[in-house]
Amino acid sequence: MFAYHLRLGWHSLRDAPVLTALVVGLIALGVGMSMVTLTIYSTMAGDPIPAKSDVLFNVQIDSWNPQSPWDDDRPTSAPAQLTYIDAMAVRELPGAERRAAMFKSVYTLVPDSPELKPFLTGGRMTDSDFFAMFDVPFRYGGAWSQDVDRTAERVVVLSRAINEKYFGGRNSVGETLTLGSEQFRVVGVLDEWQPTPVFYDVNNGAFDDIQDIFLPFSTLQFGELDRSGNTNCWGDENVQTWDEFLNSNCTWIQFWIEVDRPTDVAVFQDQLDAYVMGQKELGRLPRPLNNPLMDVNAWLQHNEVVSEDNAVLVGLAFAFLAVCLFNAVGILLARFSGKASVIGVRRALGASKGAIFQQHLIEVSLIGVCGGLLGLGLSALGLQGVKRLYHGYDHLVHLDLTLVATAIAIAVAAAILAGLYPTWRVCQVAPASYLKTQ
Repeated sequence: MFAYHLRLGWHSLRDAPVLTALVVGLIALGVGMSMVTLTIYSTMAGDPIPAKSDVLFNVQIDSWNPQSPWDDDRPTSAPAQLTYIDAMAVRELPGAERRAAMFKSVYTLVPDSPELKPFLTGGRMTDSDFFAMFDVPFRYGGAWSQDVDRTAERVVVLSRAINEKYFGGRNSVGETLTLGSEQFRVVGVLDEWQPTPVFYDVNNGAFDDIQDIFLPFSTLQFGELDRSGNTNCWGDENVQTWDEFLNSNCTWIQFWIEVDRPTDVAVFQDQLDAYVMGQKELGRLPRPLNNPLMDVNAWLQHNEVVSEDNAVLVGLAFAFLAVCLFNAVGILLARFSGKASVIGVRRALGASKGAIFQQHLIEVSLIGVCGGLLGLGLSALGLQGVKRLYHGYDHLVHLDLTLVATAIAIAVAAAILAGLYPTWRVCQVAPASYLKTQ
């Protein structure tokens, strides 16, 4: 019976191509707009590391000006980054399985080939635990050893993109490259990796691409490097030298820890509070004790990485879909009413209301599938437009299988909703009146 109704529905669609195209177009337009906004929002608001988001914690210490809070709108908020003094002390605190200090930097990469000119590339100085903490995949080699975190050996991990550009994509482990005037040995090359958002450093672009070069944090001891991340200072300190900067109250280092279990974070919290209380006795950190540890999702929410505007846009898109459905109801009502005589004859020949209802629901489901497929095409075009408008955010605008299935499901559900009332109305046709007129 289903195949029979499906065949009737298909023939019915072919008999009224203009009205069918109008309904399909309305559904496709609403689905297309909804999926563009939903795709971007779901990518931005998703958990960037679901397997470990509850055991990774950002470390904060309220080292800001005692006369004014870090954030006037949220007086209880601590600075998003640590000073160098605090970051080095936190590295030694017990209670965490892994820990990583880090900051964003920039380097001049000098190619060996005369065909390539030196170019600037983004980097990140961090500890060896960074890669294991954040489940960073490697194509070649691996992270530097923890000994390097102490000895400051000149080694480097490359992103896949920079390895393609500099070494042609081959296994470059063991080879050297020039950063500024220094030679660094390659110990690892990343595979494809783009957490979205870049949760470990939301201060410097939560939706930017990852950095191309990763170096040991310990190489700071060789002197000032080109920092490109956010740096915030307070007070009237006269910072003239690199050493003065390192010992200043400026915050510029992100710090993350990993614990074995979410419940173990209390152990590290006690150690952190004890450190801060000790610093207060030395005359530092005059603000009230405020050292929050936030897991990945709490950290993203705290920093409002996904603004309310994005959710509003999704709501507006689905409101537009509702308007499209409202118009589709009118077209379907006119379409089904035009078939009243045929339906009357079928009823007189023995077709039940349930059979008529089922046939028309199958018909509108076909419309929904067609509208969903066309809507996917419109979504793809819309996402391409977003890519061209916002360069560098390609990883935010792509449809995966889940979103494709969601688009089809939304389209079919929307078509069925739009067709319920017209289908109910047409089932109320009295067959006798049409038999008398034939």
